[in-house]
Amino acid sequence: MSVTVRAIPATKKELTKYVQFGIDLYKGNPCYVPPLIFDDVNTLLPEKNPAFEFCEAQSFMAYRNGKPVGRITGIINNMLNEKSGRKEARFGFVDFIDDDEVSDSLFAAVKKWAGQRGMTDLIGPMGFTDMDHEGMLIEGFNEMGTMATIYNYPYYPKHMERMGFRKDTDWVEFRITIPEKLPDKFTRIAEIVLKKYDLRIVKFTSAKKVKEEYGEALFKLINETYAGLYGYSPLTDKQIAYYIDMYLDFLKLDYVSIVVDKNAELIGVGVSMPSMTAALRKSGGKLFPFGWWHLLRALKGHNDVVDLMLIAVKPEYQSKGVNSLFFYDLCNLYIRDGVKYAETNLELEENLHVQSQWDYFEHRQHRRRRAYRLGI
Repeated sequence: MSVTVRAIPATKKELTKYVQFGIDLYKGNPCYVPPLIFDDVNTLLPEKNPAFEFCEAQSFMAYRNGKPVGRITGIINNMLNEKSGRKEARFGFVDFIDDDEVSDSLFAAVKKWAGQRGMTDLIGPMGFTDMDHEGMLIEGFNEMGTMATIYNYPYYPKHMERMGFRKDTDWVEFRITIPEKLPDKFTRIAEIVLKKYDLRIVKFTSAKKVKEEYGEALFKLINETYAGLYGYSPLTDKQIAYYIDMYLDFLKLDYVSIVVDKNAELIGVGVSMPSMTAALRKSGGKLFPFGWWHLLRALKGHNDVVDLMLIAVKPEYQSKGVNSLFFYDLCNLYIRDGVKYAETNLELEENLHVQSQWDYFEHRQHRRRRAYRLGI
């Protein structure tokens, strides 16, 4: 039978089914890491996600014989378009069975929706902002995914190319082996940087204190650091407040490194956390009845993998060795806790400066992902 595509109402009930389809499609896949269902649903609900103040979105599902066979969300970030002078729509949350009619129908629906709103290009997969998942996996399908990244089947890129989509940018990811001892050269560099620029590393044991003293400054620093990166959408004050409440309570504070100057002004931050991969796989994306227990154990118990979530440094301190301070601080804690590997977040392929910091460690590039573009 032919494929039918329906616009999905932005209600909790309908979006829960929408998110669940994306999880069910990967049932039994040994590398897929499901999202927390409530988190994805809240991202797509206008009354929950403050990005809807400047974004509009529409989700679609494809059906054959009444059975769901694909999904996709179209997003228009009006604030970013006004800033760039472009007329770009994004697509995200895309999943489909290996069927040309299904993928064609889904993307036709998004292109029509975006074209009716004056858009001229479609890019993705991307979310509302950089705080959402982005980048279609094109290498590393046999590697375990992470909480912060998208996993997709190997047939996805083939469909994109068949439909005429072309590369817009690539990101790479690395798996780093934690050494038994931090290299002496690394230690010397870090201690020189601390002394030369009169900096210090601050540690916290209270999430409340982090929020009060550096919560807002942390996200404003992210805005400042990432301003020139591909597709970056600056976080508004409401988004900052939203993410402070969402994330800062759930960090393992030992694994957060905050660098300040002599006046206690924030200079840089490195955020890492124990891998949630195994816990999310056990939870199936659900907090209840037992998902919360798996996640809590992963966060508080022994975990031999950490995820490097982000590093942000004030522009005037970049290229001055400040990045070394995060590993000077954190690597010793990883060694103490028996951590064996670290997973990097997405790094633009041309950002060789960031990638060069892994030269001090045994590492391998194990995943690559892509943002595609197509004229509407």
